[in-house]
Amino acid sequence: MFSAEWWKAVGYILLGSFIFTMAIVMLVSPFKIAPGGTYGIGIVLHHLFGWNISTAVAFLDWPLLLIGTLVLGPIFGFKTALATAAGLGFTWLFETQIWTSGQPLIDDPLLASIFAGVLYGVTMGIIFKSKATSGGSDIISMILHKYTHMSLGKLVLIVDSIITLITVPAFGDWKLPCYAWILIYIQSKIIDMIVTQEGFNKTVMIISDEYEKIRQVILKDLDRGGTLINVKGLYQEQDRKMIYVVLNRREVEILKQEIRKIDPKAFVNV
Repeated sequence: MFSAEWWKAVGYILLGSFIFTMAIVMLVSPFKIAPGGTYGIGIVLHHLFGWNISTAVAFLDWPLLLIGTLVLGPIFGFKTALATAAGLGFTWLFETQIWTSGQPLIDDPLLASIFAGVLYGVTMGIIFKSKATSGGSDIISMILHKYTHMSLGKLVLIVDSIITLITVPAFGDWKLPCYAWILIYIQSKIIDMIVTQEGFNKTVMIISDEYEKIRQVILKDLDRGGTLINVKGLYQEQDRKMIYVVLNRREVEILKQEIRKIDPKAFVNV
């Protein structure tokens, strides 16, 4: 904690939460579009009963946060607690102080859905890249990702698409989930592009005297296999160990962070 990387992650989380909630209040909620997640449920409750979105989401997010902390670990819990608190705080600020009119920023619901999908994808991507989530159903997606190894983008797409259907019995309009599915599809593709770059794995070769510690990170933290190869340097002809492993983009970033802690002088080729 309190390292440069830690503060960078906190900055990403706060920035992502701010843009995410801006899109919720100014682009999505005015059209009664529920793009999945606890915020989608919050939007439905807001229009049905007049509750603040932030109030409705708070009652849904904190139990899920506790479950996520138990399954994914305390560091995940702290970062996601920060993202959850920031999201709720920014949402309350927008809906009660900044954008009290409740009118949409863009008059066209289709254009608003597309633009919101881009903003959602970028913000969720940078929050996921910080090894956190914005809370809510994203926690469900990350838990499923841990055990299924499906991409986060696909899991967000599946979970959120199911939640969007509640707008049909709530408001009796089939166009609303259609707008939401457009938003979610765009969001999921951008998340994969930023976080995992779906379909493109990275080959990583690591030479370090601390290869055993790095090996444990790959096996236990990333739940990946690899190959340990005996190599010899061209110049001094010293015998060394090289780790060869194939990872997705998100896992590469996590591994690079851990290698910097274990052996800052390690040779890493991606």
